Amino acid sequence: MGTIKQNYANNITSGGDFDATDLSGTIPADNINNTSVSSVTTYGTAGSGVVSVASDPSPASTGDVWFNTAVNKFRYTGAGTGSWASGGSLNTARDSLYSTGSQTANLVYSGQNPSGNTVNVESYDGSSWTEIANVNTALRSGASAGTSTSALKIDGYTGSGASGTVESWNGSAWTEITELNTSRFDGTAAGASGSAAIAFGGSTPTRVGNNESWNGTSWTELNDMVVITSFNRGGGTSTAALSTAGYAPPGSTRVGKTESWDGTNWTEVGDLNLVRNAHAYSGSGNTTGLVFAGDNPGAPTTVNTESYDGSTWTEVANLATARYRLGGSSNIGTSISALASSGYNSSDSRQTSSEEWTVPSTATNTVTTS
Repeated sequence: MGTIKQNYANNITSGGDFDATDLSGTIPADNINNTSVSSVTTYGTAGSGVVSVASDPSPASTGDVWFNTAVNKFRYTGAGTGSWASGGSLNTARDSLYSTGSQTANLVYSGQNPSGNTVNVESYDGSSWTEIANVNTALRSGASAGTSTSALKIDGYTGSGASGTVESWNGSAWTEITELNTSRFDGTAAGASGSAAIAFGGSTPTRVGNNESWNGTSWTELNDMVVITSFNRGGGTSTAALSTAGYAPPGSTRVGKTESWDGTNWTEVGDLNLVRNAHAYSGSGNTTGLVFAGDNPGAPTTVNTESYDGSTWTEVANLATARYRLGGSSNIGTSISALASSGYNSSDSRQTSSEEWTVPSTATNTVTTS
């Protein structure tokens, strides 16, 4: 029995289990702290107990728990949390730009630079920006949808009003296509490609809640948004999308409202924590999303970033540079990466910088009590 008292041994059942219901006293430490497991770096089958290790095991899977003897803390592996890091610099600083694609295959086009609206287009490969074929019409404050090889440039502001033009990108050239039924600017769009998208919200210049779908040939009026909104930002697909924040009645009031599109109707869901407009959005549907930067009542620009889980927005890590009227990423097919590009900073200076949002698959956490 070693140093375990006989009354403990008497409580071992015939099946080998330990019955401690009628015991009292203290088990000596040398019968609990088995130092032979101090070098464990992998785990056995479920139910084998919490191991003691001199350093955090690697690799570890979500749900693994251990006691780190170097810091005398229980630790576990959970889902990773996101952070922003510097990306490549654009060749042309701009604001009110169009943008679409993923973090590693992104497209920014048109927008406004110090000389006025530009036709300039740049593509991003995850590290550097390259100038490619220009759009046909220089605009700003329009809507964009699709990927870096199949995209739409939807309407926009000429400097005196809505353009009425729509252009399609096939990976090598821009082509003018059918116009929207309701020409507008300062709205947003969602779509997995240049042949399947919806455009919603904006100004004519009167604020509108119109929603139209594109099937590669024509635009069709669908059910309007619940709240008439401009300077909103959203994304997803033509059948599962989100619209976030912007300006809404009465007057020009910034809101934190979120609306979810299911292919037929818009439904109000959880509000953002911080109201804003002229922000950026990244998301692949209507159950996950990331909102970042923008213009809010408390300051000209914000670094604030919020993540959506299908019902609630949660504040997460901030951008390094506060900005608004920036580019984002449609982020089709993933919810763990995003791109923030160009835009105005807090001093109203147009930026060439970009930032990359990444969420690791797992993270090591320390158990705390309160």
